[in-house]
Amino acid sequence: MTAHALAAEAAAVLADRTGIAHHDIALVLGSGWGGAAELIGEEVASVSAAEIPGFDAHVVPGHSPLLRSLRLADGRHVLVLGARQHYYQVRDAAKVAHAVRMAAAAGCTQLVLTNGCGSTRPEVGAGSVVLISDHINFTGVTPLEGATFVDLVDLYSSRLRSLAREVDPTLPEGVYIQFTGPQYETPAEVQMAAGWGAHLVGMSTALEAIAARAEGMEILGLSLVTNLGAGIGGEHLNHQEVLDAGREAGPRISRLLADVVGKM
Repeated sequence: MTAHALAAEAAAVLADRTGIAHHDIALVLGSGWGGAAELIGEEVASVSAAEIPGFDAHVVPGHSPLLRSLRLADGRHVLVLGARQHYYQVRDAAKVAHAVRMAAAAGCTQLVLTNGCGSTRPEVGAGSVVLISDHINFTGVTPLEGATFVDLVDLYSSRLRSLAREVDPTLPEGVYIQFTGPQYETPAEVQMAAGWGAHLVGMSTALEAIAARAEGMEILGLSLVTNLGAGIGGEHLNHQEVLDAGREAGPRISRLLADVVGKM
């Protein structure tokens, strides 16, 4: 079965399980962002990702295994993709892209990608939210196959970034680089990334964004800085630090994200 056929099958099962035939906005909640769903709209249905074709990865601490359907005040539906499949889990770019392809097949035309990440800028430390303006795909793979030549200029929509700044004019922008993980980057790798112009260092987002652009979706990227990159802050890195930073920032960033989605 092709990736797009699997996405269409998953969308059909999703519609059956949730009773919602069409979704408008898709939302991927990364580390620290999980609480936003409670503020965005009324939950009308939820389903375990294990019930949907194409989702088979284990769940990383800090992430949810659920797919949730929320109704906005204006009647539109938001599909919350809690079951993110990271490249370091599955080593398959098509599986990483499956959730956003399913969202596109379900009718979503806009996608919000969030993540927790490290920062290469000491002045943009833990707790900062940064709008992704561009990315560097350092995974060495792509979710696209064959002669699929996709334009990635303005991949992270300038229109949606402007809309986010209407909610919070102080939001900085930055370039995100995706490493494969699961190991954290070395100080030398962070220094290299900074030299290439990367401000945000993480293990997700870029492959999903590429797949979403190929599906014609408009994309907004938001990063929560959970730590300074290796060698920037001088501290050792661990996943508990990521979870703790996300928990502390949770209420503030959840309100921000809910307000941004409400304007989309």
